[in-house]
Amino acid sequence: MRVGVDVGGTTTDAVAIDAGGRVLARHSLPTGHGAGAVLESTVDAVARIAAELDLPARAFGSLGVGVPGAVDSASGRVTHAVNLGVETLELGTELTSRLGVSARVENDVNAAALGAYSLQPVRDGAEAPSMAYLNLGTGLAAGLVLRGQLWRGSRGGAGEIGHIPLDPHGPLCGCGQRGCLEALASGSAIARLWPTASPRPVQALFDAADEGNRDAIAVRDRLTQHIASAVRVLVLTVDVDAVVIGGGVSSLGPRLLEGVQAALDAGAKVSPFLASLELSARVRLLPEGFPAAGIGAALVGAAAAQGAAG
Repeated sequence: MRVGVDVGGTTTDAVAIDAGGRVLARHSLPTGHGAGAVLESTVDAVARIAAELDLPARAFGSLGVGVPGAVDSASGRVTHAVNLGVETLELGTELTSRLGVSARVENDVNAAALGAYSLQPVRDGAEAPSMAYLNLGTGLAAGLVLRGQLWRGSRGGAGEIGHIPLDPHGPLCGCGQRGCLEALASGSAIARLWPTASPRPVQALFDAADEGNRDAIAVRDRLTQHIASAVRVLVLTVDVDAVVIGGGVSSLGPRLLEGVQAALDAGAKVSPFLASLELSARVRLLPEGFPAAGIGAALVGAAAAQGAAG
């Protein structure tokens, strides 16, 4: 039995899966703020899963954790997780000591990429497909799974496409540059361009556009065009078979997917080269409610445990 924990900025979501990837138990609770509180809420999440299954935590075959920030996947050290209030946390070591099961830690977007990849069809005898997971939340980043293997890059920066600048005169990005993809095609971009008191600002924007509000239509269309740019970057860089869109913005469902595909098709009409890439056919949405990061974290832990056993 494999356990995965997705440590989010506000919620920690834990799942237990069997060898076939079937979810056996799931539990969510608020994430603590600060290194000590993050550790405690992660331990608590695993303990609650164990209690639900009437097992001690040490009985789990493996434990994986997906967490924001810079992650040293070898040591389990987390640094610069700003949204969690964590500067440095030896999360892997602490969890292993507290729970009695070896814990493996991975960046949350990378973990979600592995979870999303587990849904991709693989034909008998065919080479494992490649996939990019495009996470559209408060920020924008991608995880890459190439021929079945997570690709972190030489220094762990693979997939940080949110900090590719598109417009040198655009809005200031948190990274210090201007006009980055993250500043143009994320939840924070929507909050800046379409201020609203609605608890669901992305839905409010698309609802207003559907009702004919011209300003909302303009913001919506720019958003989908910039997301389409992120898809082009991913395909033109690593030529993945599929780009799966997840994160909070993806909760829009077909309205978002259709808008992004329309923007990609518009580009294909004026560029035979882009048309040959069939970009819109490669884009899909993560199924609503699917715990991609939790399941991906469980797979990270399982792979580490199998490697150690081998």
